[in-house]
Amino acid sequence: MKKAHIRVALLALCLALFVRDGTSAREGRPKVRAITAFISLSTANYRQELADTARALNVAKKKYEQSGWVVETIRITTQPFPEYVRGLPRTKALELLLELDNLAAGNYDFCIGPAMMKDSDDPAMMDLAAEFLARAKVTISSAIIAGDDGIHWGTIQRAAHLVKYVSENSPQGKANFKFGATAMVAPYGPFYPASYHTAGGGKFAVGLESANVVLRVLSETSGKPQQAAEKLSSELTRYAREAEAIAQDFAKQSGWEYVGTDPTPAPLGDVSIGAAIEAYTGHPVGSSGTLSAAFLITTAVRSVQVKQVGYAGLMLPVLEDSTLAKRWSEGKLSIDALLSYSSVCATGLDVVPLPADVTEEQIARILGDVAVLASKWKKPLTALLLPVMYKHAGETSEFNDPYLTNAKIQALP
Repeated sequence: MKKAHIRVALLALCLALFVRDGTSAREGRPKVRAITAFISLSTANYRQELADTARALNVAKKKYEQSGWVVETIRITTQPFPEYVRGLPRTKALELLLELDNLAAGNYDFCIGPAMMKDSDDPAMMDLAAEFLARAKVTISSAIIAGDDGIHWGTIQRAAHLVKYVSENSPQGKANFKFGATAMVAPYGPFYPASYHTAGGGKFAVGLESANVVLRVLSETSGKPQQAAEKLSSELTRYAREAEAIAQDFAKQSGWEYVGTDPTPAPLGDVSIGAAIEAYTGHPVGSSGTLSAAFLITTAVRSVQVKQVGYAGLMLPVLEDSTLAKRWSEGKLSIDALLSYSSVCATGLDVVPLPADVTEEQIARILGDVAVLASKWKKPLTALLLPVMYKHAGETSEFNDPYLTNAKIQALP
């Protein structure tokens, strides 16, 4: 009897050690932030198309999970929505978009692409997007404010109007979290809000949440730029290749075309890219050395040896990163500082809180700066601006959202 108890105890101990060691082996692995499918939606059969796509994405998600990965989201991006609401009365177009949003809620993240891609596009689509986003639960949209054809000044004005409208017509103005003004961003990126496509569906991409990898490597190589760059490139490549192998296997089995992985080290909350930068420089984000660290990370990301799509750079989302939110509240980060870092990385102005009384003219000037910088240096940048309802300079946002860190609102010049 005692021997049996000993055998059971030893077995339990072995199992515990196995689980602990298995968990430990996976601790350094990033998460998959997004598996994003790109489809061409038809108004005749959209329910079935979306259901089939969601099933395929869940199969892909399971393949990652079986290999020990955590998958945060599955996402569906359609062609630009003006293509499938064209010709519908405004009320019918809004009804269709709201139904698509209801189908997505609780099942997958959803993006309907840009309302305007150039200044000659119908500006009524921006007005439709504004009304829809103020009411939508999960759906994302965007507008392209700069491209290979130059800066879209007319679209910038319409985007500023949308941001102001949504800030005044949604709870806390939070619906602006579902809209991005994008510049020089290529199609088929997995990250929202800039995700879009124009050339057919049946494709998918993968985005990683790997700020934890950056934090670990830069903590180990603080102040050693060459060693840091080499090790970061090696570690990011290792995980990206693992993720890509699973994606390629799914593509072979499913018939979906794998278009690439965005190795941008997306942060979230305490999985902080801001903390990684501070571990490397030894100083708060916003201090001298931050630009060099941003360049180092971006260079390492772009050297990752997988098929790359999307930003392939560095994200600095103020309210999605606990360290960045803290430095913003302290005044160590500002819009101008973020734009300066954008000269060496793919960030822009990501999840930036603004005072409620910001004007359309001020928003347009901010968007114009992002568009000019992106156009000048041919780099993908995004502006996701959040005027916070009822909050003014010096006050703190009060978003009740587990994915956002509240921060103090800065005054605008």
